[in-house]
Amino acid sequence: MKLIRHGAFGAEKPGLVDAAGRYRDLSARVADLSGATLSKVSLATLAALDPESLPLVPEGTRLGAPVAGTRNFIAVGMNYADHAAETGGTVPREPLLFSKAPNCIVGPNDDILIPPGATKLDWEVELAIVIGETAWQVEEADAFDHIAGFVLCNDVSERAFQMEGTGQWLKGKSAPSFGPLGPWLVTPDEIADVQALAMELDLNGAPRQRGNTATMVFGVRTLVSYVSRFVKLDPGDVITTGTPPGVGMGRKPPEFLKAGDVLRLSVEGLGEQRQKVAAY
Repeated sequence: MKLIRHGAFGAEKPGLVDAAGRYRDLSARVADLSGATLSKVSLATLAALDPESLPLVPEGTRLGAPVAGTRNFIAVGMNYADHAAETGGTVPREPLLFSKAPNCIVGPNDDILIPPGATKLDWEVELAIVIGETAWQVEEADAFDHIAGFVLCNDVSERAFQMEGTGQWLKGKSAPSFGPLGPWLVTPDEIADVQALAMELDLNGAPRQRGNTATMVFGVRTLVSYVSRFVKLDPGDVITTGTPPGVGMGRKPPEFLKAGDVLRLSVEGLGEQRQKVAAY
């Protein structure tokens, strides 16, 4: 299944994508795409529905992030060796984790807002994991038993906040609008091999990032298991898994976002995002 949330910010309703690519409303069946709704049993119930029995979502309706109730938004740094090299970093011996504030999450096509004082706003196309069953001390072999699905993420970053002064990645990753997710939450059965997905990001129509999840240092199973050693992950929590090369900080000279810029992002099988950069 491909699941969506549609409607105004803060008032989104659940839905799904039918075989013809049309959006269908699920709000008469479930309250939202959060908590127990993301469990295997619940998702199987939704998958058994006849999409034709569900009302259509009006064309042009805004899409929100396709998951609600996120309490832990965990990100993985330097998880592509070529990205680590372009930023002057080294590949870590074990996953490098940091948090993004959950309230930075927005829809896939919402504006990216430049926070006051920002000077080095950057982009990062990523594959993200949505947890569907509580994960604590999970073995790698069992990781997929705890995954509701996968989403496209833009791990928006402000490099001066992140790396200058006292540093701290949380500071550069958490401003409002710094976590676009979607358009869809795609259940694992729709993805033949999550470790073989093409990734793209364009800036103003020009290519910037081209990569593939095949080159991740630590794969999906490893990350779910590793994070669950330290954090109890609840349904709706998100792990975003790192970015391939081509970020603005790594260009020569560096290139950062400005008001009016337009980004297009895609991960194979997970849809596409389009965002305009705007002053806060």
